[in-house]
Amino acid sequence: MGGISIWQLLIIAVIVVLLFGTNKLRGLGSDLGASIKGFKKAMNDDSTPAAKSEKPSDDADFTTKNLSEKPVIVVKPDDAKSKDKEQV
Repeated sequence: MGGISIWQLLIIAVIVVLLFGTNKLRGLGSDLGASIKGFKKAMNDDSTPAAKSEKPSDDADFTTKNLSEKPVIVVKPDDAKSKDKEQV
């Protein structure tokens, strides 16, 4: 009681095929398979970057700095501040 029999599943499958057509269902199946394959590949790639190499990637256009380096603070001379105030 309450379960779906094989005949009910077949009727649902026939209705789905009639509504969408075999070509659209085939494309949907291949897209779903490709997305699952890409997901599995992404899950496997997350664990391997540490094992590949310790070399940083060249994705960005800036140079990397060590955390032990102190930042350089640039201070404007007082003359520049007074000129800015005069122009306002």
